[in-house]
Amino acid sequence: MSELPGTQVVSRRCHPIRHRLEYLAVLAVRATVRMLPWSWNMRAGDAMGWLFYRLDRRRRATSFANVRAAFPLRSDNECRATAQGAFMNLGRHVLDLLRFDAMSVEQMMGFFEFEGEEHVEQARASGLGVMYCGGHFGFWELQILAHAVRHEPIIMVARTLDNPFIEAMIERLRTRVGTCVIPRQGAARALLRGLRSQRSVAMMIDQHLHARSAVIVEFFDRPAATTSAVASLALRTGVSVIPVFALPLPGGRYRMIYEAPVVLPDPQQPDAVAVLTQRCTDVLEIYVRRYPEHWLWMHRRWRVADTVDSSQLSSETARPSAGVLETGA
Repeated sequence: MSELPGTQVVSRRCHPIRHRLEYLAVLAVRATVRMLPWSWNMRAGDAMGWLFYRLDRRRRATSFANVRAAFPLRSDNECRATAQGAFMNLGRHVLDLLRFDAMSVEQMMGFFEFEGEEHVEQARASGLGVMYCGGHFGFWELQILAHAVRHEPIIMVARTLDNPFIEAMIERLRTRVGTCVIPRQGAARALLRGLRSQRSVAMMIDQHLHARSAVIVEFFDRPAATTSAVASLALRTGVSVIPVFALPLPGGRYRMIYEAPVVLPDPQQPDAVAVLTQRCTDVLEIYVRRYPEHWLWMHRRWRVADTVDSSQLSSETARPSAGVLETGA
């Protein structure tokens, strides 16, 4: 599973005993999840998320502040409910991932239905690779597994978890369906090679990036430093950029939604990378506005000073407009 946004990097060798205890706890939870019916697992996930919400004061405060800034017309109680819902959704996501770990591929795929697959088929028929973008929204780890089985394995970028035992467990879950996980260092070249070899790659676009390559886009009417890799690679190779999301359905099922490819600007346009990054971010924002409890508000997404001059943002990237997005939503 990709790392929890905002988590600081800690040396693996500093806490070997703690790492083993954490791993044993995860194994115990996994064993319990396998024995319980789905409805009980859902309640357990809610309880785990609620407990996390109550105990982690720092992330609770960050979540509330982010929700309140994103939805200024909502009451404080509504903002707290959304923030708590995000923690509970994370708890369900973790337990569902452990539940899927015990299933065969055939059993796993029985829990999914798909929407917008024609966009994937058309993109693959072009003879080029495909770029998928999304965020820490809904059930993002499950969508990686389901896509690899349904269509083709992908290349993805993920930070190595601090706990090497849990990292090995998650990597085994990902790679059992053919997913290729690469570290951040040197990722750009590996992704470029993959796209030029007609492979598919996936990247998250919803985390703050403290790097010179970051571009400033608007997310919920606030400036946010965002990776430029999705746009840069797409403009360089001409591949389709397809936003993808996984939403929960009743009865422990999920709907995978592939949106129409984001319209690519002219690569010769001076701010093409910023324009395309904004367009991808706009699609994510549409989903977060519709289902705010499914996004990880606990991440410090908006670290860019609010005093950023709006002239730094392309007038075309400011907000979604007719003809800019083809979301199909």
